[in-house]
Amino acid sequence: MFAALARLSLVTRILIAIILGFIVAYLFPNSAQYFIILGELFIKALKSIAPILVFVLVLSSIANFKVGEGASNLKPILGLYAIGMLLAAISAITISTVFPSTLIFAHASEVTLQPPGSVAEVLKNLLLSFITNPITALHEANFIGILAWAVGLGAALRHGSETTQQVITDVADAINAIIRVVIAFAPVGIFGLVVATFAQAGLETLKNYAHLIAVLIGTMLFVALIINPLIVGFVMRKNPYPLVLKCLRESGITAFFTRSSAANIPVNLDLAKRLGVNDTTANVAIPLGATINMAGAAVTITVLTLAAVHTLGIQIDIVTMVILSVVSVVTACGASGVAGGSLLLIPVACGLFGIPSEISMQVIAIGMVISVLQDSTETALNSSTDVLFTAAVDLSKK
Repeated sequence: MFAALARLSLVTRILIAIILGFIVAYLFPNSAQYFIILGELFIKALKSIAPILVFVLVLSSIANFKVGEGASNLKPILGLYAIGMLLAAISAITISTVFPSTLIFAHASEVTLQPPGSVAEVLKNLLLSFITNPITALHEANFIGILAWAVGLGAALRHGSETTQQVITDVADAINAIIRVVIAFAPVGIFGLVVATFAQAGLETLKNYAHLIAVLIGTMLFVALIINPLIVGFVMRKNPYPLVLKCLRESGITAFFTRSSAANIPVNLDLAKRLGVNDTTANVAIPLGATINMAGAAVTITVLTLAAVHTLGIQIDIVTMVILSVVSVVTACGASGVAGGSLLLIPVACGLFGIPSEISMQVIAIGMVISVLQDSTETALNSSTDVLFTAAVDLSKK
């Protein structure tokens, strides 16, 4: 039986875990006190690996960034990647503000929360977090400090020897291997969390999850069908929808089921070739986009962070929203290649609002529950945007 389960995809196993959790919570509501340990172990594992994961992945991606020869169109394509992610994050903030989501946290009343009182305090905390000692930042899970040191060291090590850069890549691969093991146990942890949550809150949880999924997928569809066409239309000076719909149909659908931007690179390269994109441009921009162009991840990080903010009653203003947009874009670029990789970067954004790791790890776990739809839609948006922006820039210059 275990061998048969191991052969199933992660999405299928999570779905089975959710269904079993519903059944156990309904039939044996008093059993929640026993199954909650499975969820707590899963959250503890995430809490342990998340700081070092953010540090190593961002450090590695920046240190090993190389611009290929002959890629004359790369700069405008990178510009579109950045603009697309920023507008995706802003869209997520706008929709989350109009349709605020709330979550149900275990032991939330036991957490001491000190939300920022003003914009000045947010900026002060942000600056102080940036200059924290790196060891202290890792120890205290100060994700803003971790991100700052990762970016700084990564930029400095871009000029290091090939041996040094290879060591960094190997360490990043090792961390990815560990996080894959943790994610492999996600169905077990989610089962425990579902039993405990539904035994405690009942159908109210289903309502919250449905609303959260609707906001996430609605925002991603808005980005794919409104924001991206506006960007492409501005670049190409023509009706963008034939190209947008072709990329969604031939790249997005495949990525939806594979749930991996990296695995979808051959599909995008083939589509780019059929669209008439220069091979040199496509061979650089599309693999690079699969690594750093993460509009869907920016949406996920922003929406789930704001759901936690709304749940905890933290008041935010426009300046804080702008900062959140930038942080979401930067962290999305460092999202891990594993399923649910963007969820692991949510604590970085939560750190802006003084939300402790105990809460942000529960946000990750909730994200895992809804990842059956969220992660597939996110990957479809990410991957289809890679080939869309690459084709838009290259074809516009022809």
